[in-house]
Amino acid sequence: MSGTFVGMPAFPEAARTAVGNPTLRGNLRHATHTIRDKRARAVAELDDWAALREAGRRIKDHTLRHLDRYLVQVEEAVTAAGGTVHWAADAEEANAIVARLVKETGEREVVKVKSMATQEIGLNEALEAEGIHAYETDLAELIVQLGKDRPSHILVPAIHRNRGEIRDIFRSEMGEWGRPAPEGLTDTPAELAEAARLHLREKFLRAKVGISGANFVVAETGTLVVVESEGNGRMCLTLPETLISVVGIEKVVPRWQDLEVFLQTLPRSSTAERMNPYTSMWTGTTDEDGPGTFHLVLLDNGRTDTLADEVGRQALRCIRCSACLNVCPVYERAGGHAYGSVYPGPIGAILSPQLRGTGSEIDASLPYASSLCGACYEVCPVAIDIPEVLVHLRERVVQGGPAVRRGNRVVLRPAKGHAAERAAMRAAQWAFTHPGALRAGQRLASRTRRFHPRTLPGPGRAWSGTRDLPEVPAEPFRDWWQRTRGGKDGAK
Repeated sequence: MSGTFVGMPAFPEAARTAVGNPTLRGNLRHATHTIRDKRARAVAELDDWAALREAGRRIKDHTLRHLDRYLVQVEEAVTAAGGTVHWAADAEEANAIVARLVKETGEREVVKVKSMATQEIGLNEALEAEGIHAYETDLAELIVQLGKDRPSHILVPAIHRNRGEIRDIFRSEMGEWGRPAPEGLTDTPAELAEAARLHLREKFLRAKVGISGANFVVAETGTLVVVESEGNGRMCLTLPETLISVVGIEKVVPRWQDLEVFLQTLPRSSTAERMNPYTSMWTGTTDEDGPGTFHLVLLDNGRTDTLADEVGRQALRCIRCSACLNVCPVYERAGGHAYGSVYPGPIGAILSPQLRGTGSEIDASLPYASSLCGACYEVCPVAIDIPEVLVHLRERVVQGGPAVRRGNRVVLRPAKGHAAERAAMRAAQWAFTHPGALRAGQRLASRTRRFHPRTLPGPGRAWSGTRDLPEVPAEPFRDWWQRTRGGKDGAK
């Protein structure tokens, strides 16, 4: 996975800075609470939501188990429909393929549909290095690009910006990228949207090359699907002469019929709508309509390694709805930038360390960016048990162990800075396998409870600094059980 956020500090340090920004926290609190309340009402309208959630989970799991077969089927179907399929093992290869395809058209400008995959690989920066200008056309992505910023939310990348900040960005930056903002632009939503529409319209009409991702790829027909709310995606997918789609291999679904499930669960979980205002589907090329040349770049970039992990692979079910971000108390306070990845929030905390590995300080810290409250699992429309994967990855960070990297089985070393945690876990393991020692330790703890400190010393200070230490009971459970029940039914 590309180091798009190279130089970012580990999550605790980045989060500490973000929490100290009252404007950021206010923006995030207002936006996340509004979105999640609307989502709850939209989901409550469906009596069969639980069944749809289970159906989505099963479709995704089935596809991942047979991904090799379905990817070959995708290639055959897209090729038969007039498209060309390219395979990219990593970000560098994907960027090289896209840059070459754009250069072959003779163009130096491209318009883009909002795409997490292209952000993941740092495509805009790679194209810029080749002298090709990529223009984001999603309103929030446009704000991020004009502001020389980074996305902080999967669905609403500019969620950390308020209307006043957006107005100032439009006024100062639009003229450098194309049509300037209107004179006297205010921060009313209608005026901001109109300024963006006028700025982008000339790019839509001029561009010969469009770049997109895809929400889904249907294996049986080779059909790609993009859902969006603004119409900019429809413009990028239909007006250019050449369309290049960069899609993660996990976006495949087997059959056209499978879309019935996801086109109900995705809009309700993401934008709280019954259906997306724009659902665009295309299969190859035709002479009469749409781009005359279509290229599909199938991206691995760590996904095969993730698939090899029996616990962690469920992260590949993700349909990028962002519901987990909007209910997460950690994300609400820290914001997306603290995660050091284009995938923020709970899903980013389990996806990024698997795609990129846990070798860097920031990736080793991400599995700890959670309270394990479980709210993310409750709202996930494909039932990803994010807390389970977080605990699994924490074990990998602390203990190391077997993993797959670039298709090879390796043994990871424990991450630095967790020696005390490893020692504590080993001591606990020894105690739990020696009942006599455990019983003696419990009795000693109970009898000395008056002398216990309120905070832990040394490395434990970081834990007890934000939590109350649990009070030790007056007697161990075993003693209580023997005293109250042992003489009655013989339980020991």
